[in-house]
Amino acid sequence: MNTNTSPLPLAGIRVVEFSHMVMGPSCGLILADLGAEVIKVEPPGKPGKPGDPTRYLTNSGAGFFAAFNRNKKSVILDIETDTGLDAAKQLVAGADVFIENFRPGGLDAKGLGYQALSAGNPGLIYCSLKGFLPGPYENRT
Repeated sequence: MNTNTSPLPLAGIRVVEFSHMVMGPSCGLILADLGAEVIKVEPPGKPGKPGDPTRYLTNSGAGFFAAFNRNKKSVILDIETDTGLDAAKQLVAGADVFIENFRPGGLDAKGLGYQALSAGNPGLIYCSLKGFLPGPYENRT
């Protein structure tokens, strides 16, 4: 029986996660497992299948979403709309950490890049995870 009642090391830290597939969700998962409050922002999805498309994987992908997103909260925001984009910015304004793993410049174009978000939240830690370092492949997805 574990009688340790001390808080986890990242208790009290709020993380907003804009991610997909493996790299971003893995980062958020580790932070959540260490006690951070991780809020995963999901896209609106398709009719009848709201949220992250990995929620609906079958066969060898079944369980992917649950495995990589345990201990997280989720919210669906359509950042293609003014309402959704404003909600995302308000969410990040109250966060300690922002995680993203989209193509270079993808979130900058929506006003969710480091410069824009840190202007409203100067202490924000902005973690941008990329599959390729600067070089000939840096713009690959």
